[in-house]
Amino acid sequence: MAGPTTAQARERGASQARPPSAPRRRGLSRRGVLVVLLAFTLLVGGGTYLLYGSPWLRVRQVRVTGTRVLTAAEVRDAAGIGDGEALVSVDTDAVASRLRAALPRIASVAVSRSWPDAIALKVTERTPKALLKQGGRYVEVDGDGVRYATDTTAPAGVPLVELTGGPSAGNGYFNTAVLLHAAVQVAADLPESVRKQTRTIAVKSFDGISLELTGGRGVLWGGPNDGSRKAVALTALLKAAPGATHYDVSAPTDPASSGS
Repeated sequence: MAGPTTAQARERGASQARPPSAPRRRGLSRRGVLVVLLAFTLLVGGGTYLLYGSPWLRVRQVRVTGTRVLTAAEVRDAAGIGDGEALVSVDTDAVASRLRAALPRIASVAVSRSWPDAIALKVTERTPKALLKQGGRYVEVDGDGVRYATDTTAPAGVPLVELTGGPSAGNGYFNTAVLLHAAVQVAADLPESVRKQTRTIAVKSFDGISLELTGGRGVLWGGPNDGSRKAVALTALLKAAPGATHYDVSAPTDPASSGS
């Protein structure tokens, strides 16, 4: 009898070398699926209760930091966060909006949850760069030209802006708001040491801005452009000619001083 052919021998060897197929895994039974669903439901329900219904994760305190002129009590009142409110329910964006609307002195505020029972309010107040006088009261203006506070007394070391020329001076294109913003820009460009010596910033026209320093000294600043270079030039002149009464930095590359 003839033996198996070569092809048959190869097929037989391959079938013997092939490992037996693994048994099929059976899926979860219906009962197992129900158990998993029940556990998931309990987990979600328990987490929801913990966040919204439990007495442990509720607002018990509102922490305020960063205030200088404002008091912590003023900030808490304006924030309008209810005592005992679920911490997760506090709308931090809405709180920040309420604070900026109620207290214009606030430039920015960071509102965050401090688990398990507090809201943290980190306040940044506006810094006055210039003052306007209106009816015997002083309006504080920040470096962006925002008028944010009015008081009967002037903060120390903040120059007073005087619009002496009006909107039609020099160039009718520049209205009062533009001239005020130019003066505020000049005030913001002044080094702190010079700003403290500056009593008034007089604006005759957009390019005709001058400073009155303590001791009867005057500074011709010119326009608000090149403010940083003018500030450097003025600082150098004040050191080089401390006895002068008039300084000109309108052309910062060619500053000058006169008088004694």
